[in-house]
Amino acid sequence: MKINVKTFEQLANKELYEILQLRSEVFVVEQDCVYQDIDGKDDKGLHIIGSKEGEIVAYTRCFKPGDYFKEASIGRVVVKKSQRKYKFGNDIMNASIEAIKNHYNTSLIKISAQCYLDKFYTNLGFKAIEEGYLEDGIPHIAMIKSGELS
Repeated sequence: MKINVKTFEQLANKELYEILQLRSEVFVVEQDCVYQDIDGKDDKGLHIIGSKEGEIVAYTRCFKPGDYFKEASIGRVVVKKSQRKYKFGNDIMNASIEAIKNHYNTSLIKISAQCYLDKFYTNLGFKAIEEGYLEDGIPHIAMIKSGELS
């Protein structure tokens, strides 16, 4: 998988369309959750895009401290269902963590993780910091990753 990091302004129309299509495919259709994915925040985010053979198969959206949470954050973490067996979730998350270090000069990152993925995020160095809560009808937990800048 090839990974690119882009600002909103750097996204091509087709690329943005594919990102929104993938997010809808997983978060709305697969997870059967009606919610407002297009939330007016994409233009502030850093977009981490994983492609395989010209198709976007993994994606995250990152924010600098203060734009979403007090800390830098990673959200909209998504991997196309047919591609999950290749562990692209680890690759896209590690690239996102690096992008935050490189673009925002911080290693303190907060996420709102779906509870069923807490082991996945724990293996990436995140720790739960609050009790679970419902977000758009899906159980979530706030998690933090802190580390040294290298």
